[in-house]
Amino acid sequence: MSKLKTPIIYNSKFSMSSFITKQKLNYFLFFLILTSFLLNFNPLQAQNYTNKIKVVLDAGHGGKDSGTMGNKLKEKDIVLDVTLKVGALLENRKDVNVVYTRKTDEFIGLKERADIANKGKADLFVSIHCNGVGSPSPRGFETFVFGIARTKDNLETARRENQSIYYEDDYEITYSNYNPNSPESILTYTLIQEEYLDQSFLLSNYIQTNVIGNLKQKDRGVKQDNFLVLRETYMPSILIELGFLTNQIDSNYLKAEKGKNEMAQQIVNAIVEFKENINIVDLNQEVANIKKEQEDKIEDEGIDDGIIFKVQIAAGTNKLELKPYNFRGLDLLSREFDGKFYRYFYTSTHDYLKAEEHLKLAKEKGFTSAFIVAFDTQLDKKISVRKAVKAKLN
Repeated sequence: MSKLKTPIIYNSKFSMSSFITKQKLNYFLFFLILTSFLLNFNPLQAQNYTNKIKVVLDAGHGGKDSGTMGNKLKEKDIVLDVTLKVGALLENRKDVNVVYTRKTDEFIGLKERADIANKGKADLFVSIHCNGVGSPSPRGFETFVFGIARTKDNLETARRENQSIYYEDDYEITYSNYNPNSPESILTYTLIQEEYLDQSFLLSNYIQTNVIGNLKQKDRGVKQDNFLVLRETYMPSILIELGFLTNQIDSNYLKAEKGKNEMAQQIVNAIVEFKENINIVDLNQEVANIKKEQEDKIEDEGIDDGIIFKVQIAAGTNKLELKPYNFRGLDLLSREFDGKFYRYFYTSTHDYLKAEEHLKLAKEKGFTSAFIVAFDTQLDKKISVRKAVKAKLN
């Protein structure tokens, strides 16, 4: 895989001292976008699944953008074949109206794809892609909803798919307010997507469960990441990665008509299952289960880049027992001694945004002077939070 380019429009500096100010700016921008959004949005357009629904099928890449390549296969060709097969099956149903972002080998910009769904008042947006990395290549099937990358693995997938913007004219202007590598830059869009996030999770889970259970593919799970093609869709939206073209097993399966037909059928079955169940399932419980499975999968995979964040809640000369009653009910505690002071920390995480949540809880418990610290476990030393966040994004 070729080295990813860094957009010249982005400022890569991440100033932690201005993080709160940037958050406030993002919230202001959010309300401006939300106001425009509400003026043009019918809240019922993506909520009624009892009658006929409109599904937008998006075959990734196309034309001058081949996408990933491996084992003499091009992503744009495989995903178009599968997308057309999904569409043909759905078109046989009287309760589904199908719209395609492309039906031929043509290039369509990422924002234009979302616009097709929004202007067409679609009920679902399904974007279909293939994975690909260098050797040795992993394999497996995964689905994504919009959000913040939880692992470097996920971030790499989003970066690769987002590279399509470089084929667009004036991409510096079109995407000037969006840095796919920066958590703070997607806060606005995350807030907009929250209305549909649970439904997106549910649809992703139906597809993931069907494909893994019936086709015995390797399960890479339901994940979140900041895909440009998903950020501006105003309906439940997901992105599917059918498999790795750079993996011989996956590529052999996906180039065969049998494999493509089977994939298409399971995706269709899941969309129908979603339509029939969305109005009766307990979304809160279903999504809680999916997210728990996602957390367990990340933990089981042992993904660790060596950088962790903790919340320092206290420091002093006294050595306190690490018990909740000594720390206003907080648990998951740790302690270190620097030769002069004992420093006490609340929990640890690889996710900076999760650390922000931990900090908020610590302050609510009365530790008003608490702050986030970062450690590089591979070097066994404390590092600046700014350096740690930049490392996460690189």
